[in-house]
Amino acid sequence: MTTAPDTSTKLAADTSMGAVTLLVADLDGMTAYYRDAVTLQVLSATESTVTLGRWREPLVVLEHSPALAHAPVGAAGLFHTAILFESQSALAAALYSVARAQPGTFTGSADHLVSQAFYFTDPEGNGIELYWDRDRTEWSWVHGQVEMATLYLDPNEYLREHLTEQGATTPDASELGGAVIGHVHLSVGDTATAREFYVDTLGFDATASLGNQALFVSAGGYHHHMAMNVWNSRGAGPRMPALGLGRIGIELPTRDGLGELDERLRHHKLQTRDDGKTLSFDDPWNNLITVNAAE
Repeated sequence: MTTAPDTSTKLAADTSMGAVTLLVADLDGMTAYYRDAVTLQVLSATESTVTLGRWREPLVVLEHSPALAHAPVGAAGLFHTAILFESQSALAAALYSVARAQPGTFTGSADHLVSQAFYFTDPEGNGIELYWDRDRTEWSWVHGQVEMATLYLDPNEYLREHLTEQGATTPDASELGGAVIGHVHLSVGDTATAREFYVDTLGFDATASLGNQALFVSAGGYHHHMAMNVWNSRGAGPRMPALGLGRIGIELPTRDGLGELDERLRHHKLQTRDDGKTLSFDDPWNNLITVNAAE
């Protein structure tokens, strides 16, 4: 007698997010925004691709795709890329830089209890969150769900409290502190399908939900590595090729974990591509996900 693979296997606790790839029409303009406003460093550049990040950590990859058009209103895709800063002073420096260089791209701010966040929209309409996490000991969990809220956060007061002289004057991102992709938030057609894919199949844990409007998922007890909502996209079907989100990166700690994930996805009849280093597959809305192993 044969038994089916254990499909309840979860992603490893120290799973993290990798770089987010954006397909862009204006490579020079978008590079300038993420470099000069968001304060990322250009780590590598070719005629068609620019990789930006902090301290050799790739965060945003821009791929020149001028033949593509913008997605229609209501389509699935990227809601925002969330860049997590290591300190409040590093976040304040980035906030100050965007406010000075591109003030019209600011869209809001919030204290989420687990984090403090500032929101922007880049010149091609891609959402960005710049945020800092409170220590995990300050997070509150109730029945396996993390408590998050959307409380008022005054950006000017935040700058007065946390912006250092160095953060206000240095143009060198390498001196402003480290950053990683903390989470990726998607616009999807429905949260039930999102839960089936990201929790039941991919192996994240559900950490919070807002009815049938939004779902938050993570590995290892983080508040969320990914989120999906229907606020602008309820009922959306699979994406057609368009500007915006190109790829979402996920980093697993071991090659064994990568192999286990491939088996789990195949068990669920999902098509995967494995080039020996990277496992690639699409979610139900044709968002391309690439998974790598640290070792």
